[in-house]
Amino acid sequence: MLDHVKDYYGKTLQHSDDLQTDACCTLEAPPEHIKPILGKIHEEVSSKYYGCGLVVPTDLKGLRVLDLGSGSGRDAYMLSALVGETGSVVGVDMTDEQLDVARRHIDYHRQAFGHEKSNVSFHKGYIEKLDQLPFEDGSFDLIISNCVINLSPDKDAVLKQAYRLLAEGGEMYFSDVYSDRRVPEHLVDNELLYGECLSGALYWNDFMSIAKRQGFSDPRLVEDRPLTIENDAIKTLLDPIRFFSATYRLFKINSLEPACEDYGEAVAYRGSIAESQKSMVLDNGHVFPAGKVIPVCGNSYDMLKKSRFASHFDFFGTRQTHFGIFEGCGTNMPFDAESLLPGNPGPCC
Repeated sequence: MLDHVKDYYGKTLQHSDDLQTDACCTLEAPPEHIKPILGKIHEEVSSKYYGCGLVVPTDLKGLRVLDLGSGSGRDAYMLSALVGETGSVVGVDMTDEQLDVARRHIDYHRQAFGHEKSNVSFHKGYIEKLDQLPFEDGSFDLIISNCVINLSPDKDAVLKQAYRLLAEGGEMYFSDVYSDRRVPEHLVDNELLYGECLSGALYWNDFMSIAKRQGFSDPRLVEDRPLTIENDAIKTLLDPIRFFSATYRLFKINSLEPACEDYGEAVAYRGSIAESQKSMVLDNGHVFPAGKVIPVCGNSYDMLKKSRFASHFDFFGTRQTHFGIFEGCGTNMPFDAESLLPGNPGPCC
């Protein structure tokens, strides 16, 4: 199947308009501080973008970033502007044609973003076999991926390698496609459905199990949207399976627990992240308005205190008393199945 994926993204697809569904398509508009950066991305790089989300967390200055399945380099170059010259971005992809496009425009983007030296590099390799590339354990602060892990035949290996390469307190922030149930094997073997980022999608609860098994104890959903499939033939093949594009963040913090426990702790956001001064979003259930003290579970507390966000928060509590499970923590499907919209909600950005 990997050879088919290489051919599909290297030869069959020439630009994003060739896709037959919106699974590998980013529909939401980028934040205002991202728009001028995307405007500087080379046209050839942008035309071969096949992501399904916005893999742009906040507070990126100086970070060491790894982009899994970097493709033509659109996200890598975008993040290279955000991390600045004190940071770095490394892309990994298995497709020669995509890597050729990405590497061809390294100096173009160095000049576009005003960098004295390029802070971007690209490696050919497989995201399941990152141990075959010259990366040391704990050498990245942030790992991103955009609609690529569903194309991997070994999701366990991808997350295992990601956990190994992250520094303590680092995070994996990525968008991908998920299903509301397990996809039957005969559909997984369908090359078109697989290449369109559908039949390789993980059932959401299997993803949660894999993430926790590989050390990411408390996966956090940032945002999601139901996918619309306008191709009637593809829709008929997949019915009644529902698919979602979702962005998760996974923190590598050893103290995280399997569930959200209540220790009577609270945090207050200082409003000090330049692009998020009014509020800071941790995930779809945690938005912190500047200056407001908000009770949080022990895991949320540690995600903020033991990551790059620590300097942006005030912390309250001693963790000397345990009050049981934090109210509102459940196990239902996390995606919003009620927001299915008719037709295509808008063009890819």
